[in-house]
Amino acid sequence: MNPLLMEVSGSFQCLSDIFKSRDCVFAMGQCISKQHLSDNEEDDNHFEFGSAHVHLITNKESWDQKLAEANRDGKIVIANFSAMWCGPCKMIAPLYSELSEKHPSLLFLVVDVDELTDFSTSWDIKATPTFFFLKNGEQIDKLVGANKPELEKKITLHSDSAPIAKNHL
Repeated sequence: MNPLLMEVSGSFQCLSDIFKSRDCVFAMGQCISKQHLSDNEEDDNHFEFGSAHVHLITNKESWDQKLAEANRDGKIVIANFSAMWCGPCKMIAPLYSELSEKHPSLLFLVVDVDELTDFSTSWDIKATPTFFFLKNGEQIDKLVGANKPELEKKITLHSDSAPIAKNHL
C-alpha cells in the first residue's frame, strides 16, 4: 500500500505530513500532545478556510441557507470539502479564495469535513479536497484533489455558463 494513503472506514484518504485531532498533532505517524507544542508550532499548522468571498459552512442550516440564496440569485455553487490537517487543502485554499474574487457570479463555500462529519459522509467524500459544482442544488460537476489547473478550468467553464445573477440586474 502507498504510505501516503490510509484506509479509513472502508475508503482511502491522503495523509499530509501533519494533521490534528482534538488532543494531539500527528506528525509523521506519531501523536504529539498539544500541550508539548509551543504556540508558534500550533499556529504554523493553522490556516483559514473562509475569506471575504468564501463562505465557511458550520452547520446544515447554513448550508441550506446558502443553497437557497444561490438558487434565488441564479448562482452556481462551488462547495469545497476540506480539512484543516490536509496539506493539499492548505495549498489550494489561496487559489480558491482568489478565484472567488474573480468569479462573483458563483457562490464559493467551504465545508470542514471534521466539523461536519455526518454531513460530509452524506456527500460520499473519499478524499480532501473535493469540490462539488451545484446548480439548483444538483451536482453538475466534481473535482477530487488539489489540481490547480483543473480547478481553474472548471470554475471558468461554470462561470462562463452561469447566467447573470438576478441580484445584479
